[in-house]
Amino acid sequence: MALDKANIVEQLSNATVIEIADLVKELEAKWGVTAAAPVAVAAAAGAAAGAAAPVEAKDTFDVILVSVPAEKKIAAIKAVREVKAGLGLAEAKALVEGAPKPVLEGANKADSDAAKKKLEEAGAKVEVK
Repeated sequence: MALDKANIVEQLSNATVIEIADLVKELEAKWGVTAAAPVAVAAAAGAAAGAAAPVEAKDTFDVILVSVPAEKKIAAIKAVREVKAGLGLAEAKALVEGAPKPVLEGANKADSDAAKKKLEEAGAKVEVK
């Protein structure tokens, strides 16, 4: 018995999604297989292709003050005031004591790196996101 591929393709093209899903279930039951593996492979291949797509370079960064040891609090307050212009002593103290908190938001790469370096030199733990 020869397989009429053109006829099968035509019939499947005219079938509804529900009819095709039922057909898949019947074939799985008759042959004792599942169609899940090919779908997973196709999804993994699609994910790999998506991963190969170029990723835009990030141009704004947030500098987050994660924590400050108690013995380094004064140095960290001074560093926060240097990094964040116009911040008063009380505000800088509240920011340091309320860590984790953002010190800079939407800063460029150079400013975020400089702020991170200054805060870390003062003894603070810092993240740049």
